[in-house]
Amino acid sequence: AGHNGAMVASLSVGSTAGRFRLVALAEAVTWVGLLTGMYFKYVGSPRTEIGVQIFGMAHGIVFMVFVVAAVLAGRAYSWGAGAWLLAAVGAIVPLGSVAFLAWADRTDRLKVR
Repeated sequence: AGHNGAMVASLSVGSTAGRFRLVALAEAVTWVGLLTGMYFKYVGSPRTEIGVQIFGMAHGIVFMVFVVAAVLAGRAYSWGAGAWLLAAVGAIVPLGSVAFLAWADRTDRLKVR
């Protein structure tokens, strides 16, 4: 139960780190939705644009929120230039936000130093 409690606490919107984690995960989910929508628009059957219409807008909004959340986290946790660069790349590369989040947690970039 302690481990699950730690996971829930790490996703709490009561902290800058928790808000950043939630937004990073939402950014990844909208990327998956957009990529799936693109598959059905260009390759899959039946061909439809609905996934791109829905997830394109959702991903655009969540991407902007991710950038703001990363700036707030970077300032709050005194990220160096390398962390800022990785966060920027993580925002652009599909599922990069999750990779960045895993790295940031592993290297304590989401803790006050």
